[in-house]
Amino acid sequence: MTKRFYSNGKLLLSGEYLVLEGALAFALPTKFGQSMIVKQTNKPTIKWVGLDIDGKKWIDEEISITDIKSNSTTTDHSTYFETLLQVLRAAHKQNSELLSQDKIGFEVITELTFPRLWGLGTSSTWINNIAQWFNINPYQLLFESFGGSGYDIACAQHNQGLYYTLTDPLQPTVELIDFKPIFADNLYFVYLNKKKDSKEAIAHFHSKKGNLTYEINQVSAISKEMSTTQSFVKFQTLIEEHENIMSRVLNTPTVKQELFSDFPGSIKSLGGWGGDFVLVAHEQDPKHYFQEKGYNTIVNYCDMIL
Repeated sequence: MTKRFYSNGKLLLSGEYLVLEGALAFALPTKFGQSMIVKQTNKPTIKWVGLDIDGKKWIDEEISITDIKSNSTTTDHSTYFETLLQVLRAAHKQNSELLSQDKIGFEVITELTFPRLWGLGTSSTWINNIAQWFNINPYQLLFESFGGSGYDIACAQHNQGLYYTLTDPLQPTVELIDFKPIFADNLYFVYLNKKKDSKEAIAHFHSKKGNLTYEINQVSAISKEMSTTQSFVKFQTLIEEHENIMSRVLNTPTVKQELFSDFPGSIKSLGGWGGDFVLVAHEQDPKHYFQEKGYNTIVNYCDMIL
């Protein structure tokens, strides 16, 4: 028996960090994602192989189902093994039936359609695929393993833009929206040549935050306006307003101030500040500008977003 699963990648256009405090976030699923193929075997283990976009293995582990069912600690294993074991134990806790049969195991192959370092949701697509396989709550699985707001799980599941509010960690509010900007040809995603660690970014935010009620309301309003305006000038203004708000909250320069102060268009960080992709809004193709500065991964909006 073979089962196949797939989950979309994600980009958070507005609401980074403050989504953790209840702000309305605006997110988009990407054309890139991660597939998972599961085959049943007669060996009571889970053999797990993870493939990057180029077909190279980045995970190659085998875990005894007995170990998954137990709570014993393990030693002398790779970080990938320990993470996989943690997630499978959390999944098994939610649904113990899948691994209940004696002498039955599985071979699992996952495959990304984007480079892992892009930060489009290697973990969230992985978590959502496992949750589909076990037929369990993916948000609960996320919170019991990697943590985070969960907006990336919503993107993994849906094929259009959405509003996301962390009203309940196990059952957040997701509202699907039809985001079709007439200025899509003026939007680009530029990779900053380094991946941002989400846990590190969240820890930095928690160390800086104070009373954020005013900022949460501001960003929630910007999320709504960004997703509905058909004015390119207004969209750029909203980007800059959001960047300035978060710059004050994080006590960190905006990415434009730090890296691209001479760029004539608008630039917005997406997700954790300091890495992954940024959103660029400019009337003219900005590729030459960024390539001259050493940023060669530049993806048009229509090539990135579903």
